[in-house]
Amino acid sequence: MLENIDVQAMLNTYVIPWGINIVLAAIIYIVGRMVAKVIVGIVRRLLNKANMDNILIDFVCSILSTALLLFIIIAALNQLGVDTTSLIALLGAAGLAVGLALQGSLQNFASGVMLIVFRPFKTGDFVEAGGVSGTVEKISIFSTMMRTGDNREIIVPNGSIYGGTITNFSARPTRRIDMVFGIGYDDDLKKAQSILRDIVTSDERVLKDPEPLIAVSELADSSVNFVVRPWVKSGDYWAVMFDLTEKVKLTFDEQGISIPYPQMDIHKS
Repeated sequence: MLENIDVQAMLNTYVIPWGINIVLAAIIYIVGRMVAKVIVGIVRRLLNKANMDNILIDFVCSILSTALLLFIIIAALNQLGVDTTSLIALLGAAGLAVGLALQGSLQNFASGVMLIVFRPFKTGDFVEAGGVSGTVEKISIFSTMMRTGDNREIIVPNGSIYGGTITNFSARPTRRIDMVFGIGYDDDLKKAQSILRDIVTSDERVLKDPEPLIAVSELADSSVNFVVRPWVKSGDYWAVMFDLTEKVKLTFDEQGISIPYPQMDIHKS
């Protein structure tokens, strides 16, 4: 039976064409991997020159590498004579199904990319975002980790952050402290204003420029209110506010300036 097999015809019909296709597919795969590696390297260098965040660079390069590898595999299979049309359609349907299933995660991912690209805040900034206030510890693709003032660790989805208002208290080097102090209507207004000015200007942490504002802001029901608005370095904000508040109270007590509180007088008829 073997004598009836035309070896030459088999070689010409099957072995040689298949062998050539296998070799070409292998070449496509090997060369394609080399080219993909070069392309990913070029993209990584360009992103590094653009000062992009390392997290985003690694993610983009990973996605690009996977996409190029998938393209190379499809090209190699096509060289072997495999019908890749159905494979591409299957991958597309699978991608759509995964996208719908991970809709929330994809939103967080997109928001994470926007946060890393546009940098409304950076690690170490004190921010209010996503309904949380705290110091930014880490910004990742899907979430941001914050540390609160009482040392709690909170993980906030990036979608909640980028979809709302972001207040960055550390973005500017200086901040203005807004305080209100009230005195009684019978107290010496000019004396109280002079005391407030001396207290504010004597603190070395208070900036000379812009000049602190100390002015009468309101004639309230039971007090004459002063607004005191000194400018300080952002890092000194809380310490200066606490110290000035304490010093105003102690100095007003020493100088006989009253700090009124709401009260009701009842008269019998």
